[in-house]
Amino acid sequence: MIQQESRCEVADNSGAKIAYVIRVYGGSTRRGGYSRKTATIGDQVMVSIKKALPGADIKPGDMSRAVVVRSAKQYRRRDGSYVKFDNNAVVLIDEDRNPKGTRIFGAVARELREKNFMKIVSLASEVV
Repeated sequence: MIQQESRCEVADNSGAKIAYVIRVYGGSTRRGGYSRKTATIGDQVMVSIKKALPGADIKPGDMSRAVVVRSAKQYRRRDGSYVKFDNNAVVLIDEDRNPKGTRIFGAVARELREKNFMKIVSLASEVV
């Protein structure tokens, strides 16, 4: 679960390294409990770039849309199994939901295919 003010690793080669979540689009809240929206795998978030490579097109302070590709909190699949990763990671996307980078580092979840992020799935080295 990624919520507002979470820091995430950027899993593409756009030049950004650390992103700070400033808004969760979609997502869900817990019924009868804490009502902050949380994003899981495949949800879109608005991020602010906190750390970037020098000389890259993306600078610290830039804002961009991103999609969550890895989450440290377990995610329940429809078949009853759970999937979780070692860290939280996002991939920066443009208005057409295409990744800004040309490579995706690390594994991504299969749920991205169901949410029509096919370009990210095809660029990833491993789909879990």
